[in-house]
Amino acid sequence: MLNDLSSPLSLLTTRRSGKPRDMVAPGPDSAQLDTILTIAARTPDHKKLVPWRFVIIDDREKFATLLADAFRAERAAAEGVDLGKLTAFAHDAPMLIAVMSAPDALSRVPLWEQELSAGAACMNLLHAAHALGFVAAWITGWAAFSPIVAAGIGEAGERIAGFLFIGTTGAPLEDRPRPPIELVVRHWG
Repeated sequence: MLNDLSSPLSLLTTRRSGKPRDMVAPGPDSAQLDTILTIAARTPDHKKLVPWRFVIIDDREKFATLLADAFRAERAAAEGVDLGKLTAFAHDAPMLIAVMSAPDALSRVPLWEQELSAGAACMNLLHAAHALGFVAAWITGWAAFSPIVAAGIGEAGERIAGFLFIGTTGAPLEDRPRPPIELVVRHWG
């Protein structure tokens, strides 16, 4: 059983992201969202810099327009291209949160470490959503690397660590192949 909520360890061993396009309502209500974000904020963070921010994308039409405008501006050959996938992306799942990497450039904490903390915030957000019985997914792709999209939803100096989609599963979850543990673990010394 995927996303088994019978115990914390069961959830961690069976956690599986869902496809945003397959997510349906309901998504988290305001109290559940507050819980999810509070848990996500309990991320390891050297020097208490809080090098990440959560942006709840409420206006999906405005976000779809931002995606289309950014795509056209960044891709000279975009004229005449069907932007339907971008519109669909903007409207997938009942809830959409952008996690922004917001490093403190003046800190002595290395940038890489601050970026890892933003990634950990994404993972904590996924775990919290799954623990509340939702299905969630962390997606990057072109929009996450677009400076125009980042500037449109974030603050100066922030980059998109990922888009987190949350909803209720509308299709059966299927596990993906996982590497044999011996291929990803080695001992040293």
